[in-house]
Amino acid sequence: METAATRFLTTEELQAGLDNIRQAPRDNGTVALIVRRPALDERELLAEGRLDPVQGLVGDYWYSRDPEHPEYQVTLINARLIALVAQEKERWALAGDQLYVDFDLSAENLPPGTRLAVGEAILEASAEPHTGCDKFMARFGRDAVLFVNSPEGRKLNLRGINARVVQGGTVREGDPVRKL
Repeated sequence: METAATRFLTTEELQAGLDNIRQAPRDNGTVALIVRRPALDERELLAEGRLDPVQGLVGDYWYSRDPEHPEYQVTLINARLIALVAQEKERWALAGDQLYVDFDLSAENLPPGTRLAVGEAILEASAEPHTGCDKFMARFGRDAVLFVNSPEGRKLNLRGINARVVQGGTVREGDPVRKL
């Protein structure tokens, strides 16, 4: 997934993309990508997936790894943010999230407990923060992890959010995402 032409963006280049990220829809967005992780560091791009209140994204390794913590079942990341840091859509899945959405995931727009309709499913935003890690840094650069974990980045939930599945259902690429 990494090419010789891939280069990590600088803080200044990342900051220049903030206005576009802030323009993500606040109430009605779309699913841009669905990624299942069948095992650690493996990715499958899905045209559709099934979200389940027990298993999370069916077939994702979360269930075999951490089923006692449903607040981490599914992670959502802003498609505009990942488009910026990854630079190429082929590299989006490296972030390790399951749902890539064109939607405002900021703490102001989605405080913990907020419910989202995603395709046929309903998710609930968790209070547990989702933060950039060593893997994110290795894949997108030091400036990218500092950017998403900065005070502004945390306020905007640039690294994404954790959620649990409240009502199961099918989710497809292009499906609506809306705040309930």
